[in-house]
Amino acid sequence: MKKSLSIILVSLLAVFMTSCGSVKDASSSAAEESSQAVTVEETLPEVPIEAENDDSDEVSEETENGDSDDSTETADGTVGEVLLADFREIVKSGSSSTPAKIAEQLVTNHIIADYSMVTMEVQEGLLNGFDNNEIKGFSQGCSFAPMIGSIPFVGYVFQLEDGSDAGAFMDTLKSSANLRWNVCVEADEMTCENVDNYVFFLMSPKSLDE
Repeated sequence: MKKSLSIILVSLLAVFMTSCGSVKDASSSAAEESSQAVTVEETLPEVPIEAENDDSDEVSEETENGDSDDSTETADGTVGEVLLADFREIVKSGSSSTPAKIAEQLVTNHIIADYSMVTMEVQEGLLNGFDNNEIKGFSQGCSFAPMIGSIPFVGYVFQLEDGSDAGAFMDTLKSSANLRWNVCVEADEMTCENVDNYVFFLMSPKSLDE
């Protein structure tokens, strides 16, 4: 009986020792694999994130600088400034020799071309925009204005006799004019200048897009 128990105990002990060895080997293998994984992960090169966004950054910079935005347009100036510059070019070019012809060219300017402008030759006397003040001292004159009366816009091109005092004539225009000649609305600016014996005069809004 004692021998039988001894044999059983020895057998159990052998089985137990074998099981522990297997578990230990499995644990060691798992630890080694984990260590290898960490080593491989640590040696991988880092990829910079900025590289992926380089293209989008370039597009953003181009848009901000206006290099790729064709819709951006530079403002030409107020209505008076644009038409005055046009008047100077027309007179200096010599393409038109009378106030009527100059006015006909002015109304084709892009800044007023969409407002159905009409031109009309004028003579000395009461003129639109000057209240009850008679305008005299010019040999020929032509007005240009929109057909729509609610727009505070009226312009003139005058031709003076050779040797006339253009400065005195322009002073008369400016002192006689009324920016609120159109009862319902008021012009924003008054523009008056001469080139040789031609005089440009305009009362208008600064912009016709408002």
